[in-house]
Amino acid sequence: MQRSDVRGTDIQNSETAATVGTLATPALLLDKHRLDRNLARLSSRMGARGVALRPHMKTAKSIDVARRAYPSGLGPITVSTLAEAEYFAQYGFRDMTYAVGVAPHTAERAMRLRKAGIDLKMLLDSPEQAAMLGEAGRAAAVAPSAFIEIDCDGHRGGLTATDPKLIAVAAALAEAGVTLVGILTHAGESYSLCTSDALVAAAENERAVAVAAAETLRTAGHECPVVSVGSTPTAHFAEDLTGVTEMRAGVYMFFDLMMHGVGVCTTEDIAISVLATVIGTKPEKGWILVDAGWMALSRDRGTAAQRVDQGYGLVCDLSGQLYPNLIVAQASQEHGILAIRSGSAAALPHIPIGAKVRILPNHACAMASHHELYNVVSEGSDAIKAQWPRMRGW
Repeated sequence: MQRSDVRGTDIQNSETAATVGTLATPALLLDKHRLDRNLARLSSRMGARGVALRPHMKTAKSIDVARRAYPSGLGPITVSTLAEAEYFAQYGFRDMTYAVGVAPHTAERAMRLRKAGIDLKMLLDSPEQAAMLGEAGRAAAVAPSAFIEIDCDGHRGGLTATDPKLIAVAAALAEAGVTLVGILTHAGESYSLCTSDALVAAAENERAVAVAAAETLRTAGHECPVVSVGSTPTAHFAEDLTGVTEMRAGVYMFFDLMMHGVGVCTTEDIAISVLATVIGTKPEKGWILVDAGWMALSRDRGTAAQRVDQGYGLVCDLSGQLYPNLIVAQASQEHGILAIRSGSAAALPHIPIGAKVRILPNHACAMASHHELYNVVSEGSDAIKAQWPRMRGW
């Protein structure tokens, strides 16, 4: 496959490099030190438990970030779009799981990647999808492989571990000539939790359901070599991973305010932010206006359902120091309105027009998706060390 030239550019001379303060806004910042620390934290945790880590690239969508996850070479990854699969294939990644249910058009497109030598594993939960995938494989003259999706907590798609259809899907895969590589589940309901005990229980439920589904298949005579689980909260709170072969997680690379609300990280772990400029003030309303609205921050309001509502994001000064109880309270397309959190006695800080602030994301995946590249910084320095492009599309 022909590789497109979208590799990030390292800025070698820090004395002449652009600084955070001179960037045009809104701009996406990525703290390389925090990124590396987050990557090492989960990699070490899975290594100590003997479980392979298959990072989900849906958050980062960047070859430069992927190389930080695999500094010594390439490894297994998870993708959420076939555009991601094609992009990472250009840079040599060969072992991928497409963790979205298969449809006719995605089956055909995925088989082209398998034809090119990419071990792209699909996801399904019905005999109809098994037949469809088999047909696409025969048309491309390649052998497909797939996971059966298991529903461990009612969050999204998949079969329960006790559903009689589980055996029927495995049989349909065999009949269609599709290799069953294992089962895959995602504990998405863990995002709604906020205590250590609840997160440990969610992780154990995820493990137990996944292992039970795999054993059901094996008892029925179907090989099930891979037991794949994954969510950022359960990855960090699982105490026992017996029977699990791999862990998938994505937002752990950057973290965000939703993960902070769940209790997985601190605000000091959040690696991305949007740089914005103050463009107006309305002291009579207690407002500061900035040039970053939902087009730069996203409309994600996931923290509204948590114990602490962070509006459209927490506000920091240029160095990353949080202003007490200052949030993006409202957002229109290109305007953000900063205000003191309702119920707080904190005073609105004086931030003059033209000054810059940094806004932490509610949801890192959503915030990053609105930007073309990361402006890479390091803690303790305002120099832009590199610019790493992001891929986009489906």
